[in-house]
Amino acid sequence: MQIELQEIRDHLHRFPPFDALPLETLDGIAQRVEVSYFKAGSDILEAGAVIRDLHYVRSGAVEIYRRNGELYNRLVEGDIFGQAGLLRSNKVRFPAKALEDSLIYFIPAEVFAELCAQHDAFAEFVEAEGHSRLKSAVEAQGRASELIQLKCRVLVSRSLVWVTSDTSVHEAAKVMTEQSVSCVVVMDPEPRPAHRMVGIVTDRDLRTRVVAAGRSDSATTIGQIMSVDPVAIEADDSLFEAMLVMLRRNIHHLPVMYKGRTVGLINLSDIIRYESQSSLYLVNRISNQTSVEGLRALLRDLRGTYIRMVREGATAHMIGSAISGIGRAFTQRLLELAEKKLGPPPVPYCFMALGSMARDEQLLLTDQDNALVLDDAFDPTLHDDYFRSLATFVSDGLAACGYSYCKGGIMATNDQWRQPLRVWRGYFNDWIEKPNAATLLNSCIFFDLDGVYGQLELVQELKTLCARKSSANPGFLNAMARIALNRTPPLGFFRTFVVETDGRQKRIINLKGRGTAPLTDLIRIHALACASTAQNSFDRLDAISNTKLMQPEALKHLRYALEFLSMVRIRHQADALEQGMSPDNYIEPERFSTSERHNLKEAFQVLSNAQNFLRFRYPAKARQLP
Repeated sequence: MQIELQEIRDHLHRFPPFDALPLETLDGIAQRVEVSYFKAGSDILEAGAVIRDLHYVRSGAVEIYRRNGELYNRLVEGDIFGQAGLLRSNKVRFPAKALEDSLIYFIPAEVFAELCAQHDAFAEFVEAEGHSRLKSAVEAQGRASELIQLKCRVLVSRSLVWVTSDTSVHEAAKVMTEQSVSCVVVMDPEPRPAHRMVGIVTDRDLRTRVVAAGRSDSATTIGQIMSVDPVAIEADDSLFEAMLVMLRRNIHHLPVMYKGRTVGLINLSDIIRYESQSSLYLVNRISNQTSVEGLRALLRDLRGTYIRMVREGATAHMIGSAISGIGRAFTQRLLELAEKKLGPPPVPYCFMALGSMARDEQLLLTDQDNALVLDDAFDPTLHDDYFRSLATFVSDGLAACGYSYCKGGIMATNDQWRQPLRVWRGYFNDWIEKPNAATLLNSCIFFDLDGVYGQLELVQELKTLCARKSSANPGFLNAMARIALNRTPPLGFFRTFVVETDGRQKRIINLKGRGTAPLTDLIRIHALACASTAQNSFDRLDAISNTKLMQPEALKHLRYALEFLSMVRIRHQADALEQGMSPDNYIEPERFSTSERHNLKEAFQVLSNAQNFLRFRYPAKARQLP
């Protein structure tokens, strides 16, 4: 082969979609390529003109425009353009101009058509715009895990065992014994026309709410001791979704519904039979530990569960929810051990998770952000010694289990973050009504909040206050937007990566600081504007989609970008663990394939576009924050 043709082939082979083609196919393309040179500022494609070739940027830079003259994209070495016209009308849809002196390969339309017909991956690539390619990359994730594919109905192996709410506890216990079940569904005694589920009762409920409470008299009914309005799952939901519900709610029994009817129950042991190393299995082991040392010994299992979920194709949303559920289980068990050591709490309280755990987006590399919300009957003189000891026990225990202390002191051990509800109301009101540089940093942390243990209504009240008051205060949202825009994606003028250099002279990108964190920040602001109490970023996107705040297409792009960047970060951490290294958030883009780098750029471009929209919606004000 002539050296010129070999050079064309080798260059094409470096970039998608040509990188996936056989070398003999690339040899054929190289023989048909024509090369043209364009000076900076000259037109390459004019709107509406006939187009006869796919264009490939060999060197230089090209600007692509919309028909109205608005800049659409900037392309550099290895990028292609003109495919939209070839696929539709053979007319130029997006005019192109050389931004720099540029060398362009022209690949004839008939060659392009042959490649589309013979190579599915090539066709899928050219038929998709950048964001669509990102969508394809995201949708390819999460398909391998058996728990994702299996439906809840496969575990419903026996008829539903149920009693009515007016059944005595003695009769209900007899039914459970005869049927060899650890749980029964409670139905409304009125048929209307079919029985309706109103509650659930487990063996544990009978022990704690009947026997231990001294209520074993025959007059006590199931309706008096049942858990009302139990969480349920649909028969066609996946086992993974059932697992996440159990993790999130810390429950072991889940009614299964089909067309509005309760058709069965699945429990923790059912799923564990399928997944002996599942996150639910680990949560079950956590709940059985009797010491901090026993909990700390499970850190290896936590890492193993994380790696397995990644390798089996779970999505970032699923992994974040599962790892957060495990983190909650550690916290809940430590609080139970603390109460066993210190005695019952003198007043009601709620242990509040903040940040990634509250959002159900926690990964392995995390510190602890938490606080205590105390009942308004709290008296510091009488009660604070107890709650300080409880907070210290839990914080030290979490640190022993791999959740490092918060460097900023956002922990319940800090007197400022261990306060009664009335003080917390004052905090949130002041932060929203009188934002300043210091309190805005608190808002970025404390506006991702969720109750983990105790009287959960205390934290729920703060969630409601936060959403209601923020949505009614555009000045606060404007100030939050200014903070969110401080962290920008690592894209240069030509959409090349802007990298940093670490102590080992590696060219790196902070995937959290320059990617997932700013995405989370701007999603939070839009959700607050919609008065949503959702905490998880994907749930917040769902809440935003129910309003007219953003275009549906823009929300889809945000979802794909968040999922993709999160999975890159998750896989990077899993790789480090398997190699015996400490996980971090720093990737080296040079280690990625060309196709992966393209997807990274598209995800960062989505973030850049979203920040531009945020800048437009909340324009900078002349006055400075105090």
